[in-house]
Amino acid sequence: MSPPMPLAPYPVSGLPDVDRYLEDGYAGVVGMSSRLAAAITCGLLRIQTEAGVTGPIAEIGTFEGRFFIALAHALAPGEKALGIDLFDWPNPQVLDRFHANCARHGVAEDKRITWKADSRALTSHELLAKTGGKRLRLFHIDGEHSRHALTRDLALATSVLAPEGLIVLDDMLHPGYPTLMVAVQQYLDAHPDMCVLCVIDRETIVAATKFVLCRRDWFKRYEERMLVDFKANVWPLGADFEPHWCLVLGLDTRLAAIT
Repeated sequence: MSPPMPLAPYPVSGLPDVDRYLEDGYAGVVGMSSRLAAAITCGLLRIQTEAGVTGPIAEIGTFEGRFFIALAHALAPGEKALGIDLFDWPNPQVLDRFHANCARHGVAEDKRITWKADSRALTSHELLAKTGGKRLRLFHIDGEHSRHALTRDLALATSVLAPEGLIVLDDMLHPGYPTLMVAVQQYLDAHPDMCVLCVIDRETIVAATKFVLCRRDWFKRYEERMLVDFKANVWPLGADFEPHWCLVLGLDTRLAAIT
């Protein structure tokens, strides 16, 4: 019997500040998001910047800042990262820990906006007021893991997204939250101009799968770059989202053995 194929290497974002944080600081910040997903998401921000795309980013469900710090390091000078959270779990001191983690890992106060709020009650007008009227080039949704909450958060993200923007969804296909996929499919049915750009595979049940969404007219532009930049992490079969296929990116790119 031949030995199993080795796992693919962790990808890099191609941004020195991000990759330094992922290597030396990411695991030290309390959280559940995967390093794989952070590297690919920040790599997409780099691809945007290289294409001339500018603007702020936002995250719902910032917690202690593990993923948020990576996103903030991926921004161009003058751009801001908006972190939205109730900041009440597991205790109110989580907000202090978030600020301390940002400071410890080099995300200056003038690069971040902290918003203690319930995302389900926010309007696009209120959110755009926080970003100075600028539409977002990336929106990471990691809020309450219920079908209703995800539906509301998707509506908010879509209402403030730039035409070339990306929506990143956390904990897709997670066995603990099976109805999230129902909300995503209903969203895609209601927004035919949007599609799944890629699936970022899970590392563990905790560090679960993410979906990245984009507008259809940007799909090929992103995909062409990802096929080059993340070549080693492409699972050969891809994902069938009927009627289109998209990339699956992971550490385990093997096909199932036929025995």
